[in-house]
Amino acid sequence: MNSHIRTRKAEGTWVVRAGGAVLGESSDAVELTEGDYPPVIYFPRADLAMAFLEPSDTRSTCPYKGEASYYTIQAKSGPITDAAWSYETPKEGLEAIAGRLAFYTDRVAVEQL
Repeated sequence: MNSHIRTRKAEGTWVVRAGGAVLGESSDAVELTEGDYPPVIYFPRADLAMAFLEPSDTRSTCPYKGEASYYTIQAKSGPITDAAWSYETPKEGLEAIAGRLAFYTDRVAVEQL
């Protein structure tokens, strides 16, 4: 793992909202910090309404974390394209985020309760 990336259990309970609906709430989230970027919260799938998240064909590669797959949220107001991503098999040292989903905060609300 690159030394500028750190993961830890996210303190408290976190919620993600999109299109006026709660997509998930978790007290088992993981916080990832990378360099000077704002922290990113990764939610376990078991705590998300996965029926509203549709896998997309979009993929990207991070030299530090590995390959990310993306999800479109099917909101009542319409689709929110590629609003979430997941590292199914992240690089060594980042196993804490494997299979969890993170969200673009300019498209959805991610808040600590």
